[in-house]
Amino acid sequence: MSTNPSTTGAAARPSVIQLSIKEKAALYAAYVPLFADGGIFIPSSREYRLGDDVYVLLSLPDDPQRYPVAGKVAWVTPAKAQGGRTQGVGIRFPADEKSKQLKLKIEEILGANVNSERQTQTL
Repeated sequence: MSTNPSTTGAAARPSVIQLSIKEKAALYAAYVPLFADGGIFIPSSREYRLGDDVYVLLSLPDDPQRYPVAGKVAWVTPAKAQGGRTQGVGIRFPADEKSKQLKLKIEEILGANVNSERQTQTL
């Protein structure tokens, strides 16, 4: 019934992922400040390829709003990755005004933790 986005060709519709992050620590672990426009790690056992389009509905801690992001897969963490890393994908936010605002919102929530040395699920 479902199709694998990596085998359906370039005309395939992007997959839609709903990601609800309830805690600041989880947001810290998933946020990717290395991308100029921001990004988020999404745990997933589904197969993705670099460059795949992904539509994310992102909910942040203590915020009732859902933020739509039309991102691209920027890296893939495979199953059984080194260091016990969680399987999933890193999604790069697009270079648009909505994403800029979302990046600012995330960094406001995280405050001084944005570039701390604590380990994350990201690169």
